[in-house]
Amino acid sequence: MTPQHTLVLGTQNRKKGAELAALLIPHGFELLTLAEFDDVVTVVEDGDSFAANATLKATQHAIHLNHWVLGEDSGIVVDALNGGPGIYSARFAGENATDGENNRCLLRKLGSTEWEQRTAHYVCHMTVADAEGRIRAESEAKCHGRIRAETAGSGGFGYDPLFEVVEYHRTFGQLGDMVKTVLSHRSRAMGLLLPQLLQLQRRGIWKRRDP
Repeated sequence: MTPQHTLVLGTQNRKKGAELAALLIPHGFELLTLAEFDDVVTVVEDGDSFAANATLKATQHAIHLNHWVLGEDSGIVVDALNGGPGIYSARFAGENATDGENNRCLLRKLGSTEWEQRTAHYVCHMTVADAEGRIRAESEAKCHGRIRAETAGSGGFGYDPLFEVVEYHRTFGQLGDMVKTVLSHRSRAMGLLLPQLLQLQRRGIWKRRDP
């Protein structure tokens, strides 16, 4: 299918961008990332929820770049940590923390917590803003599992080597991209968002604002 509508993925995370692209390209979208622009704004993610941060990313980047933008915010919610790290997932071990540092921080905080009490879920909120910064579509989805006591597998990113999908007895780090594309919080959120995007295509309102 020939791409018809340009959508900017509002992320600097190349792995996340690749995962989103794989879900959108088959439906006729031409995808760009923030890395393809010389001048991008730094969005302060000071919202109090995944939805608030996704909206900040979508609206601010859309207005600045004069493009439709998909803002996405996601993270892991661990019940034994009263919902943490939540919206602080990417910087759980500190600003500019690596995935490995965040994983080790999570394991330290859980300590010897019993397996039955290590329940967790990934959350993903997606917001699409048009070139004028108006919200045009939104979705949110979850994927439930548990946190292992040690990492397993080298696939994925973030907390994937610790997050076990209980039904499969494997972490996202072990299951690989194909399975994750079906099961993940991000793919589920996209499944809810995509019909909204296709409807916007059909309505013929997908355009940049006048200079």
